[in-house]
Amino acid sequence: MNTRNTIILAAGKGTRMKSKLYKVLHQVCGKAMVDHVLTQVEKTQMDQIVTVVGYGADDVKATLGDRTAYALQAKQMGTGHAVLQAEPLLKDEAGTTLIVSGDTPLFTAQTFEDLFAYHEAKHAAATVLTSVAPDPTGYGRIVRNNIGIVEKIVEQKDASSEEQEIHEINTGVYVFDNQKLFAALHQTSNDNAQGEYYLTDVIEILKQQGDIVAAYQMADFDESMGVNDRVALANATKIMRNRINRQHMRDGVTLIDPDTTYIDAGVKIGSDTIIEGGVVLKGSTVIGEDCYIGAHSEIRNSTLADHVTVTSSLLEDSTMASGSDIGPNSHLRPESHIGPKVHLGNFVEVKKATIGEGTKVGHLTYVGNAKLGKHINVGCGVIFVNYDGQHKHETVVGDDAFIGSNSNLIAPLNVADHSFVAAGSTITDDLKQYDMAIARQRQTNKPNYYQKLPYRGED
Repeated sequence: MNTRNTIILAAGKGTRMKSKLYKVLHQVCGKAMVDHVLTQVEKTQMDQIVTVVGYGADDVKATLGDRTAYALQAKQMGTGHAVLQAEPLLKDEAGTTLIVSGDTPLFTAQTFEDLFAYHEAKHAAATVLTSVAPDPTGYGRIVRNNIGIVEKIVEQKDASSEEQEIHEINTGVYVFDNQKLFAALHQTSNDNAQGEYYLTDVIEILKQQGDIVAAYQMADFDESMGVNDRVALANATKIMRNRINRQHMRDGVTLIDPDTTYIDAGVKIGSDTIIEGGVVLKGSTVIGEDCYIGAHSEIRNSTLADHVTVTSSLLEDSTMASGSDIGPNSHLRPESHIGPKVHLGNFVEVKKATIGEGTKVGHLTYVGNAKLGKHINVGCGVIFVNYDGQHKHETVVGDDAFIGSNSNLIAPLNVADHSFVAAGSTITDDLKQYDMAIARQRQTNKPNYYQKLPYRGED
């Protein structure tokens, strides 16, 4: 039985990134580069996927989990040597094997499928994915004969001056007959400028054996971009962001200014939602239909139902139910759950709290470690005092309660349904249903006090 397999090369440290983070783990639109590669490979329904790890092996495994098998390249000795580390897992397989680098996050599953189809149509032992580069510097060159047949692939550092003028480049992606691949790898040598075992040498070995070597030239060079430094990382991110934004717009989302809208891979957005410029949507965020996300809002790992409005606010690991709104300049911290038709106005901060349907928290208020019922009015400047210096405590406010402006609710506290807290009160004791609590010092007026001041505002 013929199988389809993939080897993802992810063992390099990436010294040109000048980073403590291993190269393939640098993120493009919220996802590690190697994760982008694996995600697209998974869409092609492979029988086996093997990721070759080296530097940062544990971190790469933690990122990709059990979605792939792993092979370890303990010493970095070139791409051919890296592929050879997968031999124990794949050597007995009959079929084809795709090889792709973990630092090429822009390849698509469709390109991989097209490459497989071309390889099979040509009955090739190996097929190289190529592209035409405006500036081929740094890439291996595809050397063809006078009738267009691939003669060899020459690495940049081993290329002659004439070969360096070639613009058709090796993208680093191949499909091989699996068993011929591993047989040829054992014939490669490290007699070259780098002292490494090149995967590209397999091409010449196969040709010398009389096997068919094909080259499939893809149309979009940008898709083949490899990331070796921060400049390339920024360029790849821009391309990916444009791709993501275009897809959302085709799916019925309005982006007022796509060039300044930053949406991570994997974010889901419903149709007829409008997103203004400067918005950042990160992680596992899900936004429903007919929402309005105002300029310069940032939403991380949060779920918004239909008909939600966010105005210039920050949301983290939280949920907002249908018809609710927030902002401007407000903040949902993690584990905040906002019910239907809740209004959170300007400069409201909510943390680890649940707010029930129809409740209004107008402005300048902190709600932390609390459960608020339905149809509560929370006045301006209210503070849910949840921390005693050592422990966090919870406040519970029942339905239809009224919390007057500038009140402090000292947790642990229960404020019953239909109760009333007078403005300016500091509340430490529970309220029963229909109670009104007022906790202020009685006002004292001092007659003629202004006349006693040494400075009374005169020029």
